[in-house]
Amino acid sequence: MNDAPAEPRDYRGTVFLPNTPFPMRGDLPKREPAMLERWQRMGLWEKLRQRSKGRTPFVLHDGPPYANGNLHIGHALNKILKDVINRAAQMAGHDANYIPGWDCHGLPIEWKVEEEYRAKGRDKDAVPVLDFRAECRAYAAHWLDVQRQEFIRLGVAGDWADRYATMDLPSEAAIAREIGKFLMNGSLYRGLRPVMWSPVEKTALAEAEIEYHDHVSPTLHGRFRILKAKAADLVGADVVIWTTTPWTIPGNRAVAYGEEIDYALVHVEGVAETSLLGVGDRLLVALPLLPGFVKEAGIGAHSIKRVLKGAELAGAIAAHPLRGQGYEFDVPLLAGDFVTTDAGTGFVHIAPGHGEDDFNLGRLHGLPIPETVNDDGTFTIHAPGFTGLHVFKAHAAIYEAMKAAGTLAATGKLTHSYPHSWRSKKPVIFRATPQWFIAMDDENAIRAKALDAIAKTHFVPEAGRNRIGSMVAARPDWCISRQRAWGVPIPIFVSKQSGEPLRDQAIIDRVCAAFAAEGADAWYKPGAAARFLGPDRNAADYEQVMDIVDVWFESGSTHAFVLPPRGLPFPADLYLEGSDQHRGWFHSSLLESVGTNGVAPFKAVLTHGFVLDEQGRKMSKSLGNVTAPQEVMKQYGADILRLWVMNSDTALDLRIGPEILKQQAELYRRIRNTLRWLLGSLDGFTDAETVAHAELPELERWVLHRLSELDARIRTAVETHDWAGVLPELHNFCNIDLSAFYFDIRKDALYCDHAGSLRRRAARTVLDVLHRCLCAWFAPVLAFTAEEAWLARFPDEEGSIHLLDFPFIPEGWRDPELAAKWARIREIRGAVTGVLEEARRAGTIGASLQAAPVLHLPAEDALLLSAAEWAETAIVSAATLAPEAAGAPLAVEFAVAPGEKCARCWRVLPEVGTSPRHPTLCLRCDDVVERA
Repeated sequence: MNDAPAEPRDYRGTVFLPNTPFPMRGDLPKREPAMLERWQRMGLWEKLRQRSKGRTPFVLHDGPPYANGNLHIGHALNKILKDVINRAAQMAGHDANYIPGWDCHGLPIEWKVEEEYRAKGRDKDAVPVLDFRAECRAYAAHWLDVQRQEFIRLGVAGDWADRYATMDLPSEAAIAREIGKFLMNGSLYRGLRPVMWSPVEKTALAEAEIEYHDHVSPTLHGRFRILKAKAADLVGADVVIWTTTPWTIPGNRAVAYGEEIDYALVHVEGVAETSLLGVGDRLLVALPLLPGFVKEAGIGAHSIKRVLKGAELAGAIAAHPLRGQGYEFDVPLLAGDFVTTDAGTGFVHIAPGHGEDDFNLGRLHGLPIPETVNDDGTFTIHAPGFTGLHVFKAHAAIYEAMKAAGTLAATGKLTHSYPHSWRSKKPVIFRATPQWFIAMDDENAIRAKALDAIAKTHFVPEAGRNRIGSMVAARPDWCISRQRAWGVPIPIFVSKQSGEPLRDQAIIDRVCAAFAAEGADAWYKPGAAARFLGPDRNAADYEQVMDIVDVWFESGSTHAFVLPPRGLPFPADLYLEGSDQHRGWFHSSLLESVGTNGVAPFKAVLTHGFVLDEQGRKMSKSLGNVTAPQEVMKQYGADILRLWVMNSDTALDLRIGPEILKQQAELYRRIRNTLRWLLGSLDGFTDAETVAHAELPELERWVLHRLSELDARIRTAVETHDWAGVLPELHNFCNIDLSAFYFDIRKDALYCDHAGSLRRRAARTVLDVLHRCLCAWFAPVLAFTAEEAWLARFPDEEGSIHLLDFPFIPEGWRDPELAAKWARIREIRGAVTGVLEEARRAGTIGASLQAAPVLHLPAEDALLLSAAEWAETAIVSAATLAPEAAGAPLAVEFAVAPGEKCARCWRVLPEVGTSPRHPTLCLRCDDVVERA
């Protein structure tokens, strides 16, 4: 006979612990490519389009990136944000057909091909134009395919097989037709005016192709001797100008003054030894700027003979500072409303070919516009003494020439922000050249219509409205011509007799038909002029324009060959790009569409910020702070990048780096754990378990109320395109409302209640809804993980969360009164938790179930929950309620739970040990085990 005590029974097998094949580790770098293969294999995109027929379309028209290199983190931000918005619109009940596109023409591609030429010692100018264009096309095609695969790897859904590209033959034909519309409506004209010109790239540049960097410019103070003036005391005096572009002196044809500015007639009575001035010189300088000039020019003693208003200088004539060296013409003094006393001398030297204000003033007064600078930045024969010299190396020679003429007053250097080409990174110049322009203020009133369209557009953020509006209001006519080879030519013929462009729709139609069949290369083939002019005109009588159109015009006209031809509605619902596109794609698209259709091509415009490193610095290889999306996907997976984008306020500049990515990975881990726990706790769930809403406990109805709030938040984001804060709210819901509160409370019922208990079935009913909602709501962002979590529960070879809509949330789930009640319950629960933590730190208890606190509740809180419900909510074994007077402060009194610990549910209760069948269990667990 063995009197040894029996071994305690192990009840772990009777507990309903979570069970799911959904793994704890995401292992996204391995799982995501397999998911992409699955979507491709099942034809997910095609299924979506088929199922969406008849739905209200949603069109986010894709702004085309350049096909010239691997994707950078800015591309990832842009395409992920677009993808989230598209996926959400689709799941909200729309037909969100997304056509990704590429910009394939223009300088970025030419520059790369030319770099390859330079590396091989080839001369680009010696390559036949059609051969050069073919190499550019091949280069663009290669990178287009590379980028397409990288976008797909990011999880971006779209019609990748039928993408658009500006170099597609139908696209080139459509672009030519859009140019033809401006030609035929009279807004397109050829004119001479200064434009931003890149001497390195030998072409005009758009404002959007300019970036500003610090630059050290040589400066000079120059003297213009007055030859004629109304006041005798001004004759023989020198007007002093100041310029940061000494190279423009050969192009000078006037001097501007401000009519209301006070000018001092100064007599020099003493100079420093190094000064270029002499005693007895008489100078005219703006009175407020005289002290600064005196210092810079090394003037000592001096006297002001008199002060005069600029208006007194009307009609005055001066000599060019290089008179006697080939510059024998007179230089008039002209009033200019742009002249200020902010810097310089209060006089502005006017070179009509090298500045917007200069040009306008010159045109107003009929000044000549000499062509002093070649397209490579060297002086022409119209700059005597400097021919062949590059403008950026000319200042020393100009100093010497002016010094010899006795007209150099001072020299210096200035570090200032100066325009550079964003491709070559080299400084640009203003240069007047014949270019093709679209008029902003002719009978077609493009500017006025564009400003009206801006007023009708929804902007996210709202600040974008003023930004683009101010740019449109102040911009000059649109220069659309470029002196390059890779692009769509401006298909125009100009009469050699009249100088006017030929406006003939039949020619435009012939050109567009040829471009559609052969591409824009047709313009460069032998006999093109005769072919397109037709038999009724002599090609020798016309100039065939060989300029290509600005790539911003090309991308701005993409709506014309992407939307209506594919059956997509116009205008698009949304344009979405970086904030720099107010002066780029948004701007050119607006002007192009207003000019041809009379309306904006978009209903709404959303902008995002730029991506910086963790310290807020711009990324650069030299700093070693570049975060490449390809590397992030190798280490973490695309879903982590997608989470980073949507966890950020994309309206502002975003930051990324190793530590930020670690934080995102941790947030992802929490979300994944939430999904995993849901899946595990729903093991074996069937519809037969479902409990009707009216029979659900309050806690479950509170969860459903929270779902109704989140559903409204998400649907508002879909309608407004403003997703700021949505994902953080979803994450907080998972982490705070669910994991730290609802799941924490309901684990006891889910693990230990009888399978058929109302409380357990109610909890599983809500967990079922939670799984469906969270998978759907996370699907636009965590495209791979949401699919994995859906298929873990609903495996189906042809199934996908992305084929479903957001779940319908009944209006009856919304219960603000219940929410207010449970907000107070959570406050009290927080107070209880605080007291328990103190006891835990003191070593009095090891777990909350060892406590049985006393709750001293004010009268208004006394009926919130019963004592048993408080014990369940606070996760203690028992609770005692001690009602107090109304308005009394809440107080929680710690007490140790009496009784023994249940071996199955771990609650500490006096009843443990009272069952002879299961002496180590509480009565609830005893019953469950017996009924199993």
